Formats: sequence, C-alpha cells, structure tokens
Amino acid sequence: MHFAEFFLIVGYAIEAVGVFVIVAGMVISSVSYLRNFRKMAEGEAYLAYRRQLGRSIILGLEFLIAGDIVRTVVAAETLENVGLLGLIILIRAFLTMSLHVEVEGRWPWQNHTEKTVAKKPSKDENPG
Repeated sequence: MHFAEFFLIVGYAIEAVGVFVIVAGMVISSVSYLRNFRKMAEGEAYLAYRRQLGRSIILGLEFLIAGDIVRTVVAAETLENVGLLGLIILIRAFLTMSLHVEVEGRWPWQNHTEKTVAKKPSKDENPG
C-alpha cells in the first residue's frame, strides 16, 4: 500500500466516524427525548432534544471536514478536485457555524455571556 492510498483510507475512515457520530447522536437524543418529554415542562424537552441533536450534528460535521482535509491534501491532483473539495469544506463549515448559532444562541467566537440578540430594555431602564 502506498502513502497516498493509506491516507485516502484514513480520510474515509475519519468521515465514517463523522457519520457514526451523527447517527449515534440522533439515536441517543431521540431516546433521551422519549424518556423525558413527559417529565419536563412544556417545550423544555423539545429544546433539550434539539440542542443535543444539534451538538451531535456539529461534532459529526467536524469529523467530515477533517476527512475532507486529509483526502484533499493527499489526493488532490487537479485544480478541479481541489476547488470541489474546498467548496464542500466551505459548505460544511458554514453549516457548522449556523448550527452552533441555532444550538448555543451565540457565534462560536463569542463568550458564553455575550448574546447575538440585543437585550430589550426593561420598564425600569426605559425612561418613557
């Protein structure tokens, strides 16, 4: 087995881990939701389910991006392949950031205390 073939297999293996993480996260999140949806307040179980599922998708996408990078470095022989894989990585990175905002309510580079939505003034803060 040659160097390039080995790392192509490694890239596909990393992507397989990403798919496994997404599927396992979906199953675990669903089972957890079905166990807890009657015990929690209305809407709380759904939000917990959505957050848990979103986090597993984000983690799986990170593995998929890593696999793409490994395969691109080793197997990209043409500019077209590099461009196509770069576009796939760009789309997956955009999905990861979008899901992060959906799940966490903030951008990945913001502190836990910062929020993306401006705080509405309360009655005490509003002079009018």
